[in-house]
Amino acid sequence: GMGVRGAVTSPTFVIARAHPPTGTGPALVHVDAYRLSGGLEEMEDLDLDVSLTDSVVVVEWGEGRVEELTEDRLHVRIERTAGAEGPEGDARRVTLEVVGGRRGLPDPDLLRRAVAGTAPASGG
Repeated sequence: GMGVRGAVTSPTFVIARAHPPTGTGPALVHVDAYRLSGGLEEMEDLDLDVSLTDSVVVVEWGEGRVEELTEDRLHVRIERTAGAEGPEGDARRVTLEVVGGRRGLPDPDLLRRAVAGTAPASGG
């Protein structure tokens, strides 16, 4: 939906994958921090801070590893809901938390509606 090049899949074996924009939008930097054993030091070795101003950086398994990279961020937590069944099997609970001054972050209410499937795809 961001209009970036390449299939956006988990970068499990390369740790980080950059997807340049196909148009005028931001690039997507997708990181899988699951295999990183260190904290912020190891994340800093990936030079993610260079991409923060002109890219959307998504970090899987980032809790406890990326909080100091930027003051403004969106935490997305996806948890399995024990004992609940959704239309495709196990149900998930998605929690969104806006942290910081919201500079450049989307409206959290719009995000909640998008996750619930009640917001228009255009973001309006």
